[in-house]
Amino acid sequence: MLGVALLLGVIVAQVASGVQPRPIPLTSVVVLLLVASALAFAGAIHTFPRAVAALTAAMVAGYAAEWIGTRTGLPFGDYGYTGLLRPQLGGVPVIVALAWGGMGLAAHATAAAAAPGSRAARVVLGALALTAWDLFLDPQMIRLGLWTWHDPGLYRGVPISNFAGWLVVSLLVMVLIEVIVADPAARSAGLVAVYTVMAFMETLGFAVVFDPPDPVVAAVGGVCMGLFAVLAWRRMWRR
Repeated sequence: MLGVALLLGVIVAQVASGVQPRPIPLTSVVVLLLVASALAFAGAIHTFPRAVAALTAAMVAGYAAEWIGTRTGLPFGDYGYTGLLRPQLGGVPVIVALAWGGMGLAAHATAAAAAPGSRAARVVLGALALTAWDLFLDPQMIRLGLWTWHDPGLYRGVPISNFAGWLVVSLLVMVLIEVIVADPAARSAGLVAVYTVMAFMETLGFAVVFDPPDPVVAAVGGVCMGLFAVLAWRRMWRR
């Protein structure tokens, strides 16, 4: 029940951030509730210590990638954070590391539901599912002025190198989570719900809530994240 209550909080916070003129303070609230909800669901299915260990490993991997990326341009491309998201550690907002962890757990569970019999498939599908989230995340963070690209790319100012980098880091995140919590028999509808809610809310936001709306991002992100959510729910329903 705790995970459900926290997930409802995510929805409320996302709605509030979408309709107010200054949504940045609520961005961190959304991520914190997302992480708490994912941790609650993961703890219920894998035990709390393992859930915390998996979340921490994903956070450390994501933070390390961001720290290296802002200094070298690898693996995402040449970018940098502004000072709007606080606190920051080494120039990287702490909330960004938390986001890697929370959505990492949700993406892994979604992949585990879609491909329960193959560890390799879970890792690859989980990495793709997590990268699909960035089809929403990067355009939104650029709109809010939270980070900038030195050389803007084709996808709403985001270079293709960013998504290649996300896939590489996401593969590492999935391997870490898989090693820590992998249980072929474990299924978490709650974590799949976290992933599904994020896909739906981001699609709705870009389609009709944000000013101005962006139907291209809504369609691309919605289809890509939606595909993994549908695969996961379909497999669970069949079981």
